[in-house]
Amino acid sequence: MAQIMGLGMTHGPMLFMHDSDMTMFLRRTLAGSRVPERLRDPRNWPAAMRAEWAADEGIAAAGAHRSRCHAASRTLRARLNEFDPDVVLIFGDDQYENFVEDIVPPFCIYIVDEMRSRPFGLAGYPRQNIWNEAPATELRHRGHPEAARHLAHHLCAQGIHLPYAYRLRYDRGLAHAFINTLMFLDLDRDGFDFPVVPFHVNCYGGALVRMRGGSVAPGDVSDTADPPSPSPATCFDLGAAIARAFACSPWRVAMIASSSWSHAFLTAKNDGIFPDHPSDRARLAELRDGRIGCWRELATAQLEAAGQHELLNWITLAGAMSELGQRAEIIDYVETYVMNSNKCFAAFRSQA
Repeated sequence: MAQIMGLGMTHGPMLFMHDSDMTMFLRRTLAGSRVPERLRDPRNWPAAMRAEWAADEGIAAAGAHRSRCHAASRTLRARLNEFDPDVVLIFGDDQYENFVEDIVPPFCIYIVDEMRSRPFGLAGYPRQNIWNEAPATELRHRGHPEAARHLAHHLCAQGIHLPYAYRLRYDRGLAHAFINTLMFLDLDRDGFDFPVVPFHVNCYGGALVRMRGGSVAPGDVSDTADPPSPSPATCFDLGAAIARAFACSPWRVAMIASSSWSHAFLTAKNDGIFPDHPSDRARLAELRDGRIGCWRELATAQLEAAGQHELLNWITLAGAMSELGQRAEIIDYVETYVMNSNKCFAAFRSQA
């Protein structure tokens, strides 16, 4: 009989950077054209942001931020090891990596035997990382084609017909949402041998192409009304269908939602320099109190106004966990003003 567990975490790339590089997203925003002149001066920032920036421009805060996130990631890895899954399904987003102008699917199931990825040495990112691994480093992970096909077939039986792919088109392999997740679950480089099924969720809608995966600043993106991302209701309902599909499988399945929550550079109401803390705290309270069913009722415009685009990954997991009657345990919630995004870590457990 199938057994299913859920985990939620981040794939924020600053967590593999050295302390002095972790504020790169804030620095990039401040150097752009969208920030009002007065906000380029830290003296005009909120008090909590000034305290985090401090005299060392965020270096000490960076180390503390990464330390808490890594500790939470290690706790999740311990839970994963204890569960000993046959397959790990990861809900993650693509940012102009595998999906570009020719097709932007709302979802995609990857049916692959092996994934080879080169996560380091990306243009615009620091060359150094906390593991001192070279830019050419290649990481390999096993897929689980049988489980991926099972999922596709059983979703079809429920009237849900999703795109699927038999290969990775990105020349660096897995999109960063997936490979960073796998790296953070293997912080000590002991290996990650659980078979993986990446499950793409289009969190950015048409902006995926217009922003070129974040290489174009939000303030410089055209106003063209491209098709939106799938709605929170669609993601939630799909998550429930995925839970039903795996409930009739023979496997132990771990489902992981990977994303930070509000992203500063996506939060226009804060001029792109810090996240939407009130919105993230509201989502945290709902998660902690077992009220994630209300995530289905969130509006796309509401998520985007809060910079919570990537929360769709968590909402898909929430649909699965609600279907299974599982409730979240908050491992940690790491709030920040200068590290671009707030980060939540959670594990779901059965209420039976």
